[in-house]
Amino acid sequence: MTVADQDTWTVAGKTFRSRLIVGTGKYKDFAQNAAALEASGAEIVTVAVRRVNVLDRNAPMLTDFIDPKKVTYLPNTAGCFDAESAIRTLRLAREAGGWELVKLEVLGEAKTLYPDMVETLRATEVLANEGFKPMVYCVDDPIAAKRLENAGAVAIMPLGAPIGSGLGIQNQITIRLIVEGAGVPVLVDAGVGTASDAALAMELGCDGVLMNTAIAEAKDPIMMAAAMRAAVESGRLAYRAGRMGKRRYADPSSPLAGLI
Repeated sequence: MTVADQDTWTVAGKTFRSRLIVGTGKYKDFAQNAAALEASGAEIVTVAVRRVNVLDRNAPMLTDFIDPKKVTYLPNTAGCFDAESAIRTLRLAREAGGWELVKLEVLGEAKTLYPDMVETLRATEVLANEGFKPMVYCVDDPIAAKRLENAGAVAIMPLGAPIGSGLGIQNQITIRLIVEGAGVPVLVDAGVGTASDAALAMELGCDGVLMNTAIAEAKDPIMMAAAMRAAVESGRLAYRAGRMGKRRYADPSSPLAGLI
């Protein structure tokens, strides 16, 4: 086993090896989605409950390509703009598939897709009281993150940049502060564009990274999924190794004393 294989993480009592979570939207078809998942090594896929086909057996279904017995499905509330619709959506998901580990996101408006933190906090409290284990998408604010944790969030998922933007992590300081203050896993959710963004999230001490567009909209999604897998693993190893300190001036690799 490699060092990376031995480094697991746990959320809501479930333990995983891969620290990469991938989405199931924007792919050419379910077959491409499944191939990208395989290349990524991810053990969790997030699924938008409001967009998934659960009724028409004649149409392709995601479960025909990604086996829910082998991969953990994480229902999410994408497209919900208030607490009530998000709560209702996840109640339906639990009725349909028995899911309690879920991803909560309550959006404020359509242009930025930034989370509405008032509605998000309210939904978190209700869901936690009903026995759900919500992993919660939020702003990159350490105060808001701690409030969500106190309300019952089992994981904090701050955005790196707006959803689907590919801009990468815009505020390393606040992400690091969230990591330092959290008593639950922290995963960057949204904004990753390429492998270096994923590696940076891990180097900041995050427990994982969730992404969809960065893989699905790549020119070669399968190759990008493999790149993201390697980036997450290398970023995590770098964090565990402990990077060298930063200096204002040069420091020679070979001592200058005793030169001939």
